[in-house]
Amino acid sequence: MEIKIYNSLTNTIEPFKPIKPNELSIYVCGPTVYNDIHIGNARPVVFFDTVCRFFKTIGYNVKYVSNFTDIDDKIIKKAKEEGLTEKELAEKYITRYLRVCNEFNCEPAFCYPRVTEWIGDIADFIKELVQKGFAYQVGDNVYFRVRSSDKYGILSNQKLDDLEVGSRIDVESDKEDPRDFVLWKLTNDEGIKWDTEFGMGRPGWHTECCVMIDKIFGGPIDIHGGGNDLKFPHHENEIAQVYALHNHYIANYWIHNGRVDFNNQKMSKSLGNTVGAQKFLDEYNHNACRLMLVQNNYRQNVNFTYELMTPAQKDWEKMEKTYISLFRTLELANGLKEGEPIFDYKEAFLSEIANDFNTPNAITVLYQVMKDVNVLLRQKDKDYNVLNSYLKTIDMMFYVLGLKPEIKLLTEDQKKLVTEWYTARTNKDFEKADVLRQEINNQGIIL
Repeated sequence: MEIKIYNSLTNTIEPFKPIKPNELSIYVCGPTVYNDIHIGNARPVVFFDTVCRFFKTIGYNVKYVSNFTDIDDKIIKKAKEEGLTEKELAEKYITRYLRVCNEFNCEPAFCYPRVTEWIGDIADFIKELVQKGFAYQVGDNVYFRVRSSDKYGILSNQKLDDLEVGSRIDVESDKEDPRDFVLWKLTNDEGIKWDTEFGMGRPGWHTECCVMIDKIFGGPIDIHGGGNDLKFPHHENEIAQVYALHNHYIANYWIHNGRVDFNNQKMSKSLGNTVGAQKFLDEYNHNACRLMLVQNNYRQNVNFTYELMTPAQKDWEKMEKTYISLFRTLELANGLKEGEPIFDYKEAFLSEIANDFNTPNAITVLYQVMKDVNVLLRQKDKDYNVLNSYLKTIDMMFYVLGLKPEIKLLTEDQKKLVTEWYTARTNKDFEKADVLRQEINNQGIIL
């Protein structure tokens, strides 16, 4: 199966060729853990989880890494406000972040490196940049010398001389060039700091991921991902540093997802218009929340409104109802068994995902499968082998999309109870059926 990916580095859709056959190395920038994430932050979490699930489904061994930035000026400020150490604050929000990931049904990453665990390696990386002339120390900081890189701007498609100082470019008077960015900053504040040959201070944000990727993967990787807002300056600055020392672009494929707006305005903590991811999950079915995020093309921005959740909730309820009906029909007929998905539907679904992760079209294939199942379930004479193949087909599709219906196997006594209820309904013994249905509800059996 040919996989095509829109590569932000080249701005073209390219055939995917892994560095190692049937292996995927992927790194996604994680959160700065000074606050709870909102649904805009959750979008890359869900999207790249879907990407990894797809590759696993087609037989790849996946090594997925996502970091925690656990040291930052925002963390220091928030820790002081809450009367915690930086480590305690980071731990608090990491725990809450991972809970959100779990409720979105995201599979755990291979590892979640924390910046504070890699300070020595970061300092060594910066030292090498200085020794080779790509960085310099002046005043209280160490800066990357942007004009030393002839590749600067390759990701964001910007020319160095066109970059506007003061918009997304930090301004410090001691720089050789206003566009140079901080690698290490000296500080005498109350925040956590480390003593290196550059002095007592903290690393700059743009260097951290460069080092962790190199140390964990041992060189260039297949995919580096994150939200589109990270393309510049963060990812651009990462590439500049790594290309300077190692002559590669960190990843062969750069993938960026669109943002989530709220009522046609960029969702941002600074604007105070965020919808917390945990609040979102608390108010709606978790599967409906995930469905809302994956049913849109990943590269397009999503304008979130609460009204948007109504169709997502209804769509999930319909799918779950059909799935549970199929599962119970097979279970009561002792028809649950090993099997393979229906080939044509499997190929159609996976081909859509393989085409630059086109989840909207893939979900259309899923809806067609659901329609088929509803027709088959209404037939008097059922072919349980065919129904079982449909169940395996939906299981595969649900897995890739990260959807997980709530259903448990019945005990033998519960099977007998449900069978009696079906029989009473068929015989139009509604009084008995009502009594049996109440007992089914009391036992928490989902039909």
